[in-house]
Amino acid sequence: MSWHASRVVLRLRSPMHIGHNKIGNVNRTRPYVTGRVLWGALVLRLTRNKYEGKGPATRTQQYESVGDEVHKHMAFTYFYPTTDHGGGVDLWPWDEPDRFRARYLGSYPSTALAYPQQSADEGTLHEVEFISPHTLDGGRPVYLSGYVFARDGAPDWTKALGRLQLGGERGYGWGRVKMMNITALKDETIFDLYALEKDSWPPQVRALKGQTPLLAHVETDDGIEGEVEPLVGREIDDKHGRFGVLFSAARLCYLPGGRVKKGSRLRIGDYGIWKLV
Repeated sequence: MSWHASRVVLRLRSPMHIGHNKIGNVNRTRPYVTGRVLWGALVLRLTRNKYEGKGPATRTQQYESVGDEVHKHMAFTYFYPTTDHGGGVDLWPWDEPDRFRARYLGSYPSTALAYPQQSADEGTLHEVEFISPHTLDGGRPVYLSGYVFARDGAPDWTKALGRLQLGGERGYGWGRVKMMNITALKDETIFDLYALEKDSWPPQVRALKGQTPLLAHVETDDGIEGEVEPLVGREIDDKHGRFGVLFSAARLCYLPGGRVKKGSRLRIGDYGIWKLV
């Protein structure tokens, strides 16, 4: 079964929080869109599109069915902030962390109110970090750049991209994106760092040179150098039909920004997680 690769550029229209960890009362964001976040937003939109006009999409089985279809027919990279509307990444989060933070990351403090006392409710002050829709050092529009791979028979993901909402705090309008362009991949390279191997599925990429930075989480292996973290996601509780109340088994992975050794080939698996071949 054949498949094709596309470069996708999205315009960030509101603050975006990609859940990471918490330091003190600050909920930190990851500086990129993970494959799991993109997969979840895509499944949500594809499911609602599928049942639009046919009744509400409220059953977990509806989302699980579409999720399995996306796993089977699609793969994708992580998406990175950039000021280049053509999709070239001008500053990687790991190259100059302080400069990246000053350009892209802001935060929003809030608290619950104790109305009888007309004051902040004790212990509720918190701050949510976000990727800004405009650069903080110049007010330029922020785009998200990444790649999508689709086999023949994949759901209509191009239509869904125009209606995605990514990450957390969506009830406050965060994470809204606008689809800018989808370009068929011609030079067979990913971010000019990896060559795309098109003779297998799932897709495989090959580092163009030694010490190339990782562009996604990679399952731990001796051929990688970098920081390691346990990667955990939220799952559906099938028994009670509740979304996001269970945690997946932790997978030890190298963080994006780690380094691959010379001649490394990696396979892009579920949720955009890479594995050495």
